[in-house]
Amino acid sequence: MAEEKDLEFVEETEDGSELTGEQAVKKLREKLELSQSERQEFLETSQRLRADYVNLKRETESSQIELIKFANQKLLLDLLGLADNFELAFANKNAWEQAPPEWRQGVEQIYQKLRELFKQYQLEEIAALNQPFDPEQHQALATLDTDNPEQDNTVAEVIQKGYKLHSKIIRPAGVKIYQVKLAK
Repeated sequence: MAEEKDLEFVEETEDGSELTGEQAVKKLREKLELSQSERQEFLETSQRLRADYVNLKRETESSQIELIKFANQKLLLDLLGLADNFELAFANKNAWEQAPPEWRQGVEQIYQKLRELFKQYQLEEIAALNQPFDPEQHQALATLDTDNPEQDNTVAEVIQKGYKLHSKIIRPAGVKIYQVKLAK
């Protein structure tokens, strides 16, 4: 059997001479400080990356919730056109009254189901009539002259209903607004 020898590591200076004990301790302290500095830097980077990951995860979840919340927006907008047609049919009183009662009842039931569907998906009608004109909720399609200053810039007539989906306006109300006549 070969004899085991204790190996000893000896540090040397740049010129090849052996370091003194004090020099070796100083060099080890420098290495320790550098290691501790690097460790702290890696720790801070790790913590920052963890925080970034948590924030990204939270933002992704929020985006997914928002996407799900408004996933039906296009379909609901298309159905609003159908609701508009029902309301136009109801508005023509002469033609509506001439239709057979059973037919009118069926059409009203279909329209009611459509309104229930809107409610189920949290589609809300925007209140417009006699409200102050709000360009975020209303689209001015025409103006009507008035002498009453209290009516100035209020909605006189709703031409097309506006709707909100989860508090987001997806179609502004088409309205006529009052404007005070200017004296000539």
